[in-house]
Amino acid sequence: MPEEIYVSTDIEADGPIPGPHSMLSFASVALRADKSVVDEFAVNLRPLPDAEPHPRTMLWWENHRESLAKARENPRDPAVAMADYARWLRALPGRIVLVAQPAAFDFMWIYWYLQKFVGDSPFGHSALDIKSYAMAMLKRPYRDCVSGALPQHWRDDLPYTHVALDDAREQGAMFCNMLRENGAVE
Repeated sequence: MPEEIYVSTDIEADGPIPGPHSMLSFASVALRADKSVVDEFAVNLRPLPDAEPHPRTMLWWENHRESLAKARENPRDPAVAMADYARWLRALPGRIVLVAQPAAFDFMWIYWYLQKFVGDSPFGHSALDIKSYAMAMLKRPYRDCVSGALPQHWRDDLPYTHVALDDAREQGAMFCNMLRENGAVE
């Protein structure tokens, strides 16, 4: 059976949901369970026609102006970018699983954009939430498993900047460290 490839994915958006709002950028880092990187994909996107930034989200971005500026550099047409992304995903070895923190948010955006612009999702419905995995490992309530409350030894010395590629790398490495500690990797 082919190995699973964990596609650590982070998105940046200008609102809480796709359609009325736009995904500004996203990045995915494809990893094996042993934390070896298979490949990376990152892109900034043009806003959707008729979509508007959400005032509350844009207020949050006021505290992260440098990261927002990086998400707006050289934006691509979402239709072209998502087709490229789908091809990239299909070329990965093994069975792919999106991994995110929180997966409910990032997967929603990726799935919606893939369905809208490509017509299907190479992930199917395969998305793994790091926070849920932490909850099971730590035997603590879900809402107590926020990123800052997770064990420090799960973290590598990688930046978390609200730049999609940085955050996808950071959370992907953490997930692989969790797999190792949980005995899923030798």
